[in-house]
Amino acid sequence: MDKSMHRLFVVMGKSSSGKDTVFKEITHMAELPLKTIVGYTTRPIRDGEKNGEEYFFVSKAELSACKKENRVIEHRAYDTMHGVWDYFTVDDGQIDLEKGSSIMIGTLESYRQIRKYFGEERVYPVYLEVEDGLRLERALSRERTQKNPKYAELCRRYLADEEDFKEEYLRELGIGKRYSNEDSKRCIEEITRDIRANMGN
Repeated sequence: MDKSMHRLFVVMGKSSSGKDTVFKEITHMAELPLKTIVGYTTRPIRDGEKNGEEYFFVSKAELSACKKENRVIEHRAYDTMHGVWDYFTVDDGQIDLEKGSSIMIGTLESYRQIRKYFGEERVYPVYLEVEDGLRLERALSRERTQKNPKYAELCRRYLADEEDFKEEYLRELGIGKRYSNEDSKRCIEEITRDIRANMGN
């Protein structure tokens, strides 16, 4: 791997593995000049979220318009307990690997599509792991804070992760390095060290 090359770092992991927390910590580090990439979704905004921060919250019509303009880099659709929710990344000028490295949150499927779009050498996986019982505790704690908790959707997402993040899929995509996120401070230190070594000049 050419370590002088600018890269797109993709933070991944099962639900409640701490992706948002790790992402926010890393993007606030002055010593890591990474451009943050905000994805798009058609799902409803959650309590505490802000449009343009966690995601751009858009309509199905806006997704269709982006597709017609061939600006969708990757797209996933999930048949949830509350309808089909889309998550996608748009070629909207946020990602420019000629000018510098970037970071975003994704899934294995989005990583697969993004790697195909930009090339394997340009995309670096940051895969988080947390023990399943602890993940479930975290997910329940977070859902309880919502005005209208969606426990059925939480369970669907938790079970879907078992299929979406199979070991064979990780091996197929060459994701060998795992970052244990049970100790957040240590996890972030390890990720920061690896990003610094691979983010290019």
